[in-house]
Amino acid sequence: ILCPVNLRHAQLDLRAYEEAVAMATRRQAKLLVATVAPEMERNLNIRDSVGYWTERLDEFLADNRHDGIEVEAVVRPGAVHRQIVKLAEERSVDVIVMESANPKIQDYLLGTTASHVVTHAHCSVYVVRG
Repeated sequence: ILCPVNLRHAQLDLRAYEEAVAMATRRQAKLLVATVAPEMERNLNIRDSVGYWTERLDEFLADNRHDGIEVEAVVRPGAVHRQIVKLAEERSVDVIVMESANPKIQDYLLGTTASHVVTHAHCSVYVVRG
């Protein structure tokens, strides 16, 4: 099970992550939690983008329960929508569990990232509405 998380939001909505953990627990499956580091950081103080986001993802996993399941953290540089699909293909995941949209965009049924993933993924995509 692949669960991409966007660590850039000041207040994380954990519904997709919590659903992915519950799904992995029920299926006795491995959970792959991923975040995508931007190719060009807006914050010029961040020199090692992948290293920075790896630390943030490790902190996220330390702060959020995932008892009893195997979890792997992955940070990939690039475009979010493309890297989610690529990672799902490379790891042959059965399902992607993700949020529907950026919390700031409430007028859309699906955000552009979720829409791209649903359209291009070669596996099932479970979209959790925000």
